[in-house]
Amino acid sequence: MPLTVKEMMAAANDAVERITIDQAQALVAEGALLLDVRDAPELQASGRAAGSHHIPRGMLEFRADPDTPFHDPELRFDRPVVLHCASGGRAALAGKLLKDMGYGEVYNIGGLKDWAAGGGKVSEPVDPGM
Repeated sequence: MPLTVKEMMAAANDAVERITIDQAQALVAEGALLLDVRDAPELQASGRAAGSHHIPRGMLEFRADPDTPFHDPELRFDRPVVLHCASGGRAALAGKLLKDMGYGEVYNIGGLKDWAAGGGKVSEPVDPGM
């Protein structure tokens, strides 16, 4: 039987711990990767968490697998990953994917708005010059 989005989200939320911004900031200070999985136009429109690394959700599998030519060296199996997106859904799904691929410490902080509301610094959106 095919999975529904509701079922996929439930499995992702069960697999990936949701942490507070304070916990996330402590992990990042200790070397965890703060990973933004939103699409590039979202970053341009709303800015990004200070110090975050960007890999769009649609490329995550390719960037996370060390055996692909697209591997991103910021993703390492021994490095905790703290994920966010716009509201937390894609971050949860991305976190489950990373866990399924063998990443051990993976956390979800929700969305960029949660980061900002928790006192995390956010860069300004890119001015398209118009």
